[in-house]
Amino acid sequence: MPGNLEERFRTLAAQWKRESLFLSSTTEMMELPSYQQIIALGPAVVPLLLRELEREPDHWFWALKVLTGAKPVPEEQRGKVREMAKCWVDWGRKHGFRTVIIPSAS
Repeated sequence: MPGNLEERFRTLAAQWKRESLFLSSTTEMMELPSYQQIIALGPAVVPLLLRELEREPDHWFWALKVLTGAKPVPEEQRGKVREMAKCWVDWGRKHGFRTVIIPSAS
């Protein structure tokens, strides 16, 4: 099992992407053990989630809301993944999170 936070996050994120690939329900996606394990990593994972959103928008919004308590997405943009991702990335920058894109492990 990877030792550092970033490696653990990447492992879990890749697992979650594989497991959620054919799910249409965001609730089911968020209930997957891999997603829940990412949340369990705690607030230290927020910069990694923001980086992932910047690199490839996906359904990390609930995890970010749980970890930060923030709600930066206006009602009219809810359900629009790319716009929601931009709102979260902008929120992260405004709150001092670096969202430098990390190359994917291949």
